[in-house]
Formats: sequence, C-alpha cells, structure tokens
Amino acid sequence: MAISATVLSVFIPTFFVVSITPGMCMTLALSLGISIGVRRTLWMMVGELAGVALVATLSAVGVATLMIERPQLFLLLKYGGGAYLMYLGIQLWLSRGKLAFAELDNSRQSSSRFSLISQGFVTAIANPKGWAFFIALLPPFIDYATPVAPQLLALISLILLLEFVCLLIYASGGRTLRQVLLQRGKVQLLNRIAGLMMIGVALWLALG
Repeated sequence: MAISATVLSVFIPTFFVVSITPGMCMTLALSLGISIGVRRTLWMMVGELAGVALVATLSAVGVATLMIERPQLFLLLKYGGGAYLMYLGIQLWLSRGKLAFAELDNSRQSSSRFSLISQGFVTAIANPKGWAFFIALLPPFIDYATPVAPQLLALISLILLLEFVCLLIYASGGRTLRQVLLQRGKVQLLNRIAGLMMIGVALWLALG
C-alpha cells in the first residue's frame, strides 16, 4: 500500500525534527566523528539504525495490539503522548541554549567494529525518550483498517533514512558543528524552532 502524499508531508518533517534534535545517539555520533572519523563511525551507525528499527517496530506492533484489544488504553496513550510532547516543546522553547555533550571514557572509545556496533545498538534501545517518541508519534501515521506490514515497512525505511542522514550530519560536522550549536544565541533560536514544531505535533497528535 502506498503512503499518501498528505501523510508524507507531515511524517517526513516530524521525524526529521525528532532525529536532528540533539540527543544520546547524535551526541555519540558527534563525539566519534571527532575522535575516530566519519568512516569508522559508520559502524556505530549500523548498530544504532538496527536499534531504532527494533524500537520502532515493537512500539508500532505493541500499540496496534492495544488498539485492537483495549482502544481506551490507546486513547490514554494518545493524549498522554501529546501531553508529553507538549511538555518537551515548552521546555525547548524556554531553554537558554545549553547542550550537554557527554565525554566518552576510554573503554567506549574502542574503534573495533563489534564495539562500535554495540555502542550504537545499546544507545538506541536504552534511550527511554526514543521509546516514548515512537509510541507517541508512529501509530497515528498508520491506517490500521488496511494491512499494517507494508505501511510499517515504508515508514520505518523512511525513519532509518532520516536517522542516517542526521547521524552523518553530526559525525561529519564534528568540532565545527559543536561550536555552532554551543553559541548561545543560535542554540536558543534552534531550540525555539524545534520547540514550536514539537508543540504543533503535540496538538496534531492530541486533536487529530
């Protein structure tokens, strides 16, 4: 089943904003891009994308089951997710522009392929905000009256593409990107734009 242009026009910018917003995985990509280069950081991206695919699939399937068996729970999740996104949007808008860049310790700087893949995978599945975003944002884009699997495959493929592009931006930007983001005025503007868009998504989720 093809995804409609209307759905894509909302889905793509929504998940691009979610992906590009600084978080655990993007900070890891930035840090590794600085320390070991973009080419070797690609191995971390493999693990991270596998983790994102797993989280997205389990979130969508789990909510689909709840929706069929307990539709009132889905409504609670829908409104709860909207309230959570509204809270995050307000926090972003009020932020004064400080970003936390975690320092990687020596053990996590290992450049072996398995270690890098593991770092990306664990970071993706251990982030509770990632689960919350997917549970709140992904199901509204799925038409459960039609076969779910083709829609899920198409949407998750788009999510992985957007996530990969954002990981590359952070890894290749390196120190330059970090310096730009840490300039207080520009970070504050970025946070306010992201916060306004997040608030819009929250309203669309709760009222749609």
